[in-house]
Amino acid sequence: MTIRIFIPRDAAAVACGADDIARAIAAATQKAKLKADIVRNGSRGMLWLEPLMEVEDNGVRYAFGPMTEADASKIVASLAKTPASKIKHALALGPTEQIPFFKKQTRLTFARCGITDPVSLADYEAHGGYKGLERALAIKPIEIVEEVTKSGLRGRGGAGFPTGIKWKTVHDTPMGQQKYIVCNADEGDSGTFADRMIMEGDPYVLVEGMTIAGIAVGATKGYIYLRSEYPHAEIALNEAIRNARAAGLLGPNVAGSAHAFDLEVRMGAGAYVCGEETSLLESLEGKRGLVRAKPPLPAHKGLFGQPTVINNVLSLAAIPYILSEGAKAYYDYGMGRSRGTMPIQLAGNIKHGGLFETAFGISLGELVDDIGGGTHSGRAVKAVQVGGPLGAYFPRSHFDTPFDYEAFAARDGLIGHAGVVVFDDTANMAKQARFAFHFCAAESCGKCTPCRIGAVRGRETMDKIIAGQNTDANLAVVEDLCNTMKFGSLCALGGFTPYPVSSALNHFPEDFGRPARKLPAAAE
Repeated sequence: MTIRIFIPRDAAAVACGADDIARAIAAATQKAKLKADIVRNGSRGMLWLEPLMEVEDNGVRYAFGPMTEADASKIVASLAKTPASKIKHALALGPTEQIPFFKKQTRLTFARCGITDPVSLADYEAHGGYKGLERALAIKPIEIVEEVTKSGLRGRGGAGFPTGIKWKTVHDTPMGQQKYIVCNADEGDSGTFADRMIMEGDPYVLVEGMTIAGIAVGATKGYIYLRSEYPHAEIALNEAIRNARAAGLLGPNVAGSAHAFDLEVRMGAGAYVCGEETSLLESLEGKRGLVRAKPPLPAHKGLFGQPTVINNVLSLAAIPYILSEGAKAYYDYGMGRSRGTMPIQLAGNIKHGGLFETAFGISLGELVDDIGGGTHSGRAVKAVQVGGPLGAYFPRSHFDTPFDYEAFAARDGLIGHAGVVVFDDTANMAKQARFAFHFCAAESCGKCTPCRIGAVRGRETMDKIIAGQNTDANLAVVEDLCNTMKFGSLCALGGFTPYPVSSALNHFPEDFGRPARKLPAAAE
């Protein structure tokens, strides 16, 4: 009998020693004369338990973690006499899918992540992979677009723009033109790692999603623009692309059809602003990553001046489920205009950090207190920033806010890429507001004055406020800068910087040495 043992190849697990543990497991199985199949799977997303070792017993996987080399060797030695379900060990966690953090999730996009061998095409197909493409090839391209539109899928990269509208615009451009599918995998927001996890743990779902997108709009070429800090994702994606191409699932006749589509991974160079779609296109074309003025929209004149669909990793990774299960199956999850599920990333000062995929509608308080377990430090939660470094800071009084695009906008916040970063009561929110300006100044492409100059002046003015110099007058300058950046910036980098600044001042005035004074909302 062969025992299947799983240890992740995910970057977070590797950073915690997963490669060393995999070697220790191999040595221990050889020593115990066990027949073992060691699978380097993706992460389950429970990052406080990484490296998480799993052992399959009668079709059920049992979890042990956070694993060490010594403990791994002891557990493997025990498997020679005792099944995984009966092993008594301090790191034994029981069936993986019964762990509360995991059990409470609704995994649609991440259904295979942590379960399959990420680069095994056979494993992907055995777990429902390529059923979406099979259906896409059986219907007309416009019917694919209509299915995506009916699903209610909105961009998961930040703006929340309806995916179906983007696709319909590119679909309707004249046939015969070269069209492109571009995946924005330049995941640069603080506290976000969902893109990385899906690319490392289930790369075929992105390949399949992009292939379906290409067939839907008539694009024959796709590019994955990947941030340079993700070398493990690059390896997994390129291996998956090679395997898909060898199997005829990419190339001149996708799955034996008349449709052509191929993919290529391009590495970024570490510029945060290249997460903005037009700056990304400039970089893909080999130029400096500067933001383009719109119009024209990328859907009309995008990569190399041709019609282009640009979607985030999570948006494209949701497509196979929508096509295989139908638009209604996806739409039935969520609330209001926020349909489907969102892979939420819990980070910062939090006890149980990791990826939690769930339907829209869960409250911020439930995510932080119940799912995340409160702060890692054990102190009171002071603020939660949602949406990356340009997201608003929410106080506990806003913890009843449902995770929904419109609900967050109504409270001057944004969901963005769904990164949730927790701060305890030792955080100084004036310094956090200063950081927002500093971040913008460091990452600005420099094309527009409000962003390039406003961020620098904002940082300088915040230094004066923190030092207690002319507080009221300098806060008035901050207010003016926020308004200028909000309405005058070419892209969201400068336009969204007021979110963290204004929210910090509105909700935590004591950190600015003054009573409450409400500034105008950062977004309308």
